[in-house]
Amino acid sequence: MNVFSLLKSDIENQILVLEKEGVLPSGSDTARITVEPPRDAAHGDAATNAAMLLSKVAGMKPRDLAEKLAEKLGMLDHVEKVEIAGPGFINLRMADDFWLSQITKVLETGTAYGNSQLGGNTRMNIEYVSANPTGPMHVGHCRGAVVGDVLANLLAKAGYDVTKEYYVNDAGAQVDVLARSLHLRYREALGEAIGEIPAGLYPGDYLVEPGKKLATRDGDKWVAAPEQDWLEEFRGFAIVEMMALIKEDLRLLGVAHDVFTSEAGLVAAGKVQQAFDHLEKKGDIYVGVLEPPKGKTPDDWEPRPQTLFRATEFGDDVDRPLKKSDGSWTYFASDIAYHFDKYERGFNHMIDIFGADHGGYVKRMKAATKAITGGEGDLDVKLCQLVSLFDNGAPVKMSKRAGTFVTLRDVVERVGKDVVRFIMLTRKNDATLEFDFAKVTEQSKDNPVFYVQYANARVNSVFRQAREAFPGQDLSDEVLIGADLSMLASEDEKQLVRRMAEWPRIIEQAAVAHEPHRIAFFLTEIAAEFHALWNKGRDNTALRFIVADDLPVTLARLAMIRAVALVVASGLEVVGVTPVEEM
Repeated sequence: MNVFSLLKSDIENQILVLEKEGVLPSGSDTARITVEPPRDAAHGDAATNAAMLLSKVAGMKPRDLAEKLAEKLGMLDHVEKVEIAGPGFINLRMADDFWLSQITKVLETGTAYGNSQLGGNTRMNIEYVSANPTGPMHVGHCRGAVVGDVLANLLAKAGYDVTKEYYVNDAGAQVDVLARSLHLRYREALGEAIGEIPAGLYPGDYLVEPGKKLATRDGDKWVAAPEQDWLEEFRGFAIVEMMALIKEDLRLLGVAHDVFTSEAGLVAAGKVQQAFDHLEKKGDIYVGVLEPPKGKTPDDWEPRPQTLFRATEFGDDVDRPLKKSDGSWTYFASDIAYHFDKYERGFNHMIDIFGADHGGYVKRMKAATKAITGGEGDLDVKLCQLVSLFDNGAPVKMSKRAGTFVTLRDVVERVGKDVVRFIMLTRKNDATLEFDFAKVTEQSKDNPVFYVQYANARVNSVFRQAREAFPGQDLSDEVLIGADLSMLASEDEKQLVRRMAEWPRIIEQAAVAHEPHRIAFFLTEIAAEFHALWNKGRDNTALRFIVADDLPVTLARLAMIRAVALVVASGLEVVGVTPVEEM
């Protein structure tokens, strides 16, 4: 349970008391009241803006209302001190028991601590990766895959009903290029010397094996056949092979989607036409001539009538074409149909994870979603900036297998999925990220994934030492639940417990903001505080987790660090990283 939500409930209850006393009118709106840790810990454990928000309806100055509310709050058993700050903020300092009780809750619930009903089982669709099925995944796809997957885990922990979706872009010209590239490898498998891969085709050797498969299956059936006879066959075969390759790459990264939707399938099923008809019926489509793009000279621009979506009426900068000059659909038209399809499948709430090169696509997709759903659907788009690969500061060379890029598989096989997943969250998704193979594998406090993993391993080490110090003593969670937590008297211990108790709030805030990096940030912070306390015990024996001649103190401290380990494990579960037992 989010302790700050509990405090808000306390405040709302005291507001009801003030309403009964006539200080506030009945039915006061408390929706915008916040209860959160103050920026400066010296001001207390929690701060609320309640008096400032309600002073107007009370007809009082904020500080005057704050005094009346503070008086009520100060009477609560778990509130130790109440102070009024500035124009009317109320700062609360909670009794130690209030925080220490969270240790018991963690031990009772395990890694489920932090689970929330915030989402109310609301259906949420997250579409991520969606790499073109033209080859293996590269490191650029890796970041979006991790961000999307961890966001899905985060929302599920916060109580949402999440569907993880992959959109297969298998209807564009790039899959025809893929088919031609495969045909070249097919001929190579039959003994033809193909020489250097022609410009415009995919050069990677990942098509060698599919070419051999086709050669084994069909012999020389397609060697001399005209392109129109084999293109569709090779296109379908190549997409199946490439999607199998992509799914295997994702499996190595610990990513598994619930749904794969084919663009070609949507087109074939008439979904694009249906979406077009829907918008046209609403009057959101017209034929017109666009202004030339900024920076274009008259010689570069041919004004012509186009079929346009009224994107500007829904928040976009310009209206957008839905048909090409040859009458075929634009990519944008297919994407509108895809989001309409999601909406028709019951998803009013959608999240798309895009690469940095799709920044100009965000407004139009939000506008399209708003229009196609009649305002009932909402779309959030997260852009993932580039990942630069280094090894000891030197840029990493391209992959021979891929031909033109470093593959996701190259990275995962070198450092492991846990390292990759965690490091991809050490920066916010819209900030560039440097991934240095040497730095992400070094065992130091400067490596966040090691430092977090080491916290869990260190707790396990302390428990092994405790079993040696107290032979035969039961140290199970059931026993630790009964420990006398009042023995945790140092300010460092109390601060660690307060940090641990923030975990449910972090989950809810990160879920609302759709920001999975907050989980990695929190894990790094709590690990740092745990290690700092452990280090103090090296110099001050009174702070050590194991006190050989004092079992009650030892049990209390073991309960505390066991709870910390469970919170770390809960966070790593969201990130998709396996906690290590020892290092």
